[in-house]
Amino acid sequence: MSKKQKAFFREEQSFLKGPRGRWREFKYALGVVMQFIKGFRTFHFVGPSITVFGSARFKEDHPYYKLAREVSAEISKLGFTIITGGGPGIMEAANRGAKDAGGLSIGCNIVLPHEQFANPYLDKHVDIEYFFVRKELLRKYSFAFIIMPGGFGTLDEFFETLTLIQTKKTDPFPVVIMGVEFHKELISHIEQMAQAGTISPEDLKLLLYTDSVAEVVSHIQNYARTNPGIKLNPPIKPNRLLGEKKVG
Repeated sequence: MSKKQKAFFREEQSFLKGPRGRWREFKYALGVVMQFIKGFRTFHFVGPSITVFGSARFKEDHPYYKLAREVSAEISKLGFTIITGGGPGIMEAANRGAKDAGGLSIGCNIVLPHEQFANPYLDKHVDIEYFFVRKELLRKYSFAFIIMPGGFGTLDEFFETLTLIQTKKTDPFPVVIMGVEFHKELISHIEQMAQAGTISPEDLKLLLYTDSVAEVVSHIQNYARTNPGIKLNPPIKPNRLLGEKKVG
């Protein structure tokens, strides 16, 4: 981490400890705004995208790495950009799959003192210091979400995305859980929530559980076919005066 990135990291730690001086809180808010603008400048021109979430810890020879690489390659062939958190493991596999198929590969990397670094299969990436900014950027430009096996961060991204769809804050985009054996307790718990009435039985229809690449591709194709407006994204063009460039 650079000195600047370490300063961001310490500032976020301080922010989460409770109230601080008004001026310091205002500067923090301005920093968040600048992080969003940084992300907007990177992602506004990448075209219709699919986000793949998953662990940073799986190595190249792991079956889940291979599955993420395969499904991302097939989705890229549909003309979608693949967006990930930009790091190693499943994220690397998904970006690599996009490159295998000649598709566009984008990363939204989180700056951490360990584990996370931008993988080598990215056409473009942006480094973000705040998790919540990163999550919003990963969602904002995507029309489907693939949840691969992961840890706390992956589940955080999954449930927050699902909550936004459930509460109609965003469109009912396809959400696919791959790695069914890994997620079997999670799937059981979601079904238990429906039985207990903490979610609606209709909410179960928001999810597709499968390890079939062909089924994932068909599911996303069907959504794209019935929502042709997604092909119009992005409706704006880069402005050279602002230093904006088309990606890819």
